[in-house]
Amino acid sequence: MVNVSKGVLVECDPTVKQYLLHLDETNALGQKFVIEDLDDQHIFVTAEIKDTLMKKIDAMMEQLSYSLSDKQDTK
Repeated sequence: MVNVSKGVLVECDPTVKQYLLHLDETNALGQKFVIEDLDDQHIFVTAEIKDTLMKKIDAMMEQLSYSLSDKQDTK
């Protein structure tokens, strides 16, 4: 029997993939969203979680970013 799921293929580096798997395992977005862990750089997730997932990743990247203006403001 064939099992069909509507989803989105995410291509990312292994670090971001581990973050996504962590979010899925801890149910941080309120639901499980990983359909299939494909390889080191690809993961298949549910389509309806895409926008929420992008916001979460953007927030994480913003926290990890360091801008030159931040350095200049502290002087």
